[in-house]
Amino acid sequence: MALQRVREAAEKAKCELSSATQTEINLPFISANSEGPQHIQMTMTRAKLEGLVDHMIQRSIAPVKTCLKDAGVTAQEVNEVVMVGGMTRMPKVIETVKQFFGREPFRGVNPDEVVAMGAAIQGGVMRGEVKGLVLLDVTPLSLGIETLGGVFTRMINKNTTIPTKKSQVFSTAADNQTQVGIKVFQGEREMAADNQMLGQFDLVGIPPAPRGVPQIEVTYDIDANGICHVTAKDKATGREQNITIQANGGLSKSEVEQMIKDSESHAEADRQKRDLVEAKNNADTQLNTAERQLGEWKHVTDAEKENVRKLVSELRAVMDNSNSTKDEMQGATDKLQKAVMECGRTEYQQAAAKNTTGAQSTPNQEASQEQKPKEETPDSGKQG
Repeated sequence: MALQRVREAAEKAKCELSSATQTEINLPFISANSEGPQHIQMTMTRAKLEGLVDHMIQRSIAPVKTCLKDAGVTAQEVNEVVMVGGMTRMPKVIETVKQFFGREPFRGVNPDEVVAMGAAIQGGVMRGEVKGLVLLDVTPLSLGIETLGGVFTRMINKNTTIPTKKSQVFSTAADNQTQVGIKVFQGEREMAADNQMLGQFDLVGIPPAPRGVPQIEVTYDIDANGICHVTAKDKATGREQNITIQANGGLSKSEVEQMIKDSESHAEADRQKRDLVEAKNNADTQLNTAERQLGEWKHVTDAEKENVRKLVSELRAVMDNSNSTKDEMQGATDKLQKAVMECGRTEYQQAAAKNTTGAQSTPNQEASQEQKPKEETPDSGKQG
C-alpha cells in the first residue's frame, strides 16, 4: 500500500513538473517505526527530475537514428515530427527532439490520443468510410535467400514499404548443375543459418552448363496483406517454381525486437565471417577461371603457365587452411588474378600479331600474281 502511494505521488509530481519548475511531495503516515509515524515531505524541481531521467531520454534517440538509417533519410529531410505518449509533454524530451531534428516537434495533436485516432482512421479506411488516406505497412525484418558459402543475401531490406517487388539474377555454383535449392530467410544476421528460415523449394530442369552461365531470376513479391510470393525462374527455359509465405514469418513483436538486438550485438563478428566467406567465394571463382584458361592458352609460354599453376597451388593451400584470414585469402587471389591477366594480355597480343602477319602476306602474293601477266604482255605482242 505504501509503495502504491509513492508511485502515485511520483506520477503526480512528474506531470506537474511538465508545466511547473518545482512541486511539493507530501505523503503523511507513509510508514512507521519505533519512533512513531513516518512522513515524506520534499520539494522536487524540474532540473532534478531531468537529471534523473536524462540517460533514458538520450537512450530513446538510438531507435530514432536506426529508423532514419533504415529509411535512408536524414533528420533534416523529415517534414514533421509527431510526438506520441504522455511523457512527450516533458520539456526535456521536447528540447532533446528539437535539438536532434533541428525543428520544433508538431504539437497540434494530443499525444495521449494520437495513436487511438490513427487506429480509428484506419478502421474508417478499411470500412470505406474514409477516403484519400492510406496506411503504409513495412517489412519488420530483411528478407533474402541463402547463397554460396551460407551467406544471407538480402533482397528486401528491413522497413521497406509494402506492397513491394524485387528481382535479382543468380547463377549456379558448380558445372553441369541441373537444379538449385532456394532457401528463403528473414533476419538481420549476415549468415543465413543465424536467421529464421521461412521455407525452401527446388528449381529443377536447368540445362547442364558451366558454373556461372545459367541465369536464375529470383523474385520477391509482397502484397498489401503481407503475403510473400517467392519465385525462381530459369531465364533460358522459362521453367519456374515458387513458394508463398507470410512476410513476418509469424513472429511476435518481442521476437522481432530480439532478432534485431542479436544482429546488433553480433554485428562485428558476423561481418568478419561474411567477409571471409566472400573472400573464399572470390578465390574459388578465380581458381576456376585460371584452370579453364590454362587449357585454352595457345600463345602463352610454358614458363608463364607454370607460374600460374604454382599460384593456383598456393591459393588452394590457403583455402584449405582453416586458420587463413580474409587478407591472406585476398592476397593469394589477387596474385593469381594478376598473373592470369598478364597471360591473357600476352595471348591476345600474340594472337593479334599472328593475324596481322597473315593478313599482310596475302596481298603481297596476290600482287605478284597480278604482275606476271603484265610482264608477259609485251612478249606476246612481239610474237604476234
